[in-house]
Amino acid sequence: MSARHLLAAPSGDEFEAPGTEIFEWGPLWDGAPSWVTKPTLIVTLSVIIVVGFFWAAFNKPKLVPRGVQNIGELGYLFVRDQVARPMIGKEGDQWMPFLLSTFFFVLIMNWMGVIPVMQLPAPSHIAFPIVLALFVYAIMWYQSIKHQGLIGWFKNMMFPPGLPKALYVILAPIEFLSNIILRPFTHAVRLFANMFAGHLLIAFFASVAYWFLAEKLTVAGAGVGLIGFLMTLVMTAFEIFVQALQAFIFVLLAASYIGGALHPDH
Repeated sequence: MSARHLLAAPSGDEFEAPGTEIFEWGPLWDGAPSWVTKPTLIVTLSVIIVVGFFWAAFNKPKLVPRGVQNIGELGYLFVRDQVARPMIGKEGDQWMPFLLSTFFFVLIMNWMGVIPVMQLPAPSHIAFPIVLALFVYAIMWYQSIKHQGLIGWFKNMMFPPGLPKALYVILAPIEFLSNIILRPFTHAVRLFANMFAGHLLIAFFASVAYWFLAEKLTVAGAGVGLIGFLMTLVMTAFEIFVQALQAFIFVLLAASYIGGALHPDH
């Protein structure tokens, strides 16, 4: 028996799994500008939350941190010790404002996918990761040219010293393609794909639970609905972890690109 028949309702109606339409949002109200949509609202709220959080944490810092300041300092130490210093080195502390704000901005946008009412991670729309990745890409170009010169940067990137010359025939075009052409694309798609797939999975299992436990409740279908409900809980918990992990990976890669621009020998 096919999955299509297993998901058939007693009346003959069939369950339809959610598709890409769950990511399509028009204006929030009739007459609103076309860009005033739920994703842009989520991005705006994420900015406000991040700014408000750090303002509350560090506007009037105490010698002995407590409350919001304590959480803010833990976040700062985490990004500094796990991202900035390992990837950039001694200059890592100078990049903390950018790296810290980027990490929390991406994290909050991701977590919007599991917050009731919001329930949409903004990076599941490719435009938002692309803008962030291109911004990092521009920083990498600027810092690379500033510290190495344009010719020196391409030379260090495509012809690292200490390798057999014959190997450069293969290595040089690969390095050029990877660092110059594909880097912003892969940086953006990694975040986008995880948020897109995770949100789609949660929507699927939630739809199964709703269809078989509320919309088309039967004795036979109750088991399928219960599985859908339990899987929604499991996938939501897992997605919270993935959302945090992808925020960390995004800012880690950004720091590694900056570190490579400042220290080509590494």
